[in-house]
Amino acid sequence: KPTTPSQRHTALIDKEYLWKGKPLKSLTIGLRKTGGRNKDGRITVRHRGGGNKRRYRIIDFLRAPPHHEGVIMNVVERIEYDPNRSALIALLRCTTPGLGKAFSYIICPLGIKIGQELESSRSQQVNMKDGNAMPLRFVQVGTLVHNIEMTPGKGAQLCRSAGAAAMLLEKDEATGLALLRMQSKEQRYVKLNCVATIGRVSNPEHMNQSLGKAGRNRWKGKRPSVRGVAMNPVDHPHGGGEGKKSGRGVSPWGWNTKGYKTVRKK
Repeated sequence: KPTTPSQRHTALIDKEYLWKGKPLKSLTIGLRKTGGRNKDGRITVRHRGGGNKRRYRIIDFLRAPPHHEGVIMNVVERIEYDPNRSALIALLRCTTPGLGKAFSYIICPLGIKIGQELESSRSQQVNMKDGNAMPLRFVQVGTLVHNIEMTPGKGAQLCRSAGAAAMLLEKDEATGLALLRMQSKEQRYVKLNCVATIGRVSNPEHMNQSLGKAGRNRWKGKRPSVRGVAMNPVDHPHGGGEGKKSGRGVSPWGWNTKGYKTVRKK
């Protein structure tokens, strides 16, 4: 039974099945806090500051090195929480001889279990199972994929947050492009040589969380944000209580914040 209003409104994800120890030290580095400030000490990102100390987990977004030929086999050692992202991460132990690194972290796919074998390759097709990675050239049309590269060999850049996935709509060998439909319903072309992971990203319940109190956001390093309409006209375009306002939502500096295109067409 909740004894406080914050307990009454809190809805968090059950993490009982996750690894309870510390992360693998060789795959982590320290994170320094910026408070949203650049090298000159000026605030360039608002509403940042404080929060718990974190260590960054080094994630393997390549899954298969660009120079490696053949299939790489890994076994899932454990599934962990990562404070730096909404998705869970999985620790893999490489079982393929001849590769230098024995362990690596990956974005954990949905439905992966401890002890499961995962395959990845840049040159050939592997089994169409969740968690396996291969070039889009070998993926069946209509398959959900995540951790998608935008440039071959650069590492995954698309569909990395909790519950994210894109659908492969078509493949064109003549142009060497694959058409993907993102979760935003945007469709974009990616080269067929780009590696993607089969399935959806883990932790889809992330969107249903209710933090319950303002303090939980402060633990994350997020400071309060004041509404523009609560300010004075000198502080924000939405400020002040009289006079006609512009019909569009804008930032404190006047650029659009609703329906504003941010994709660079080049």
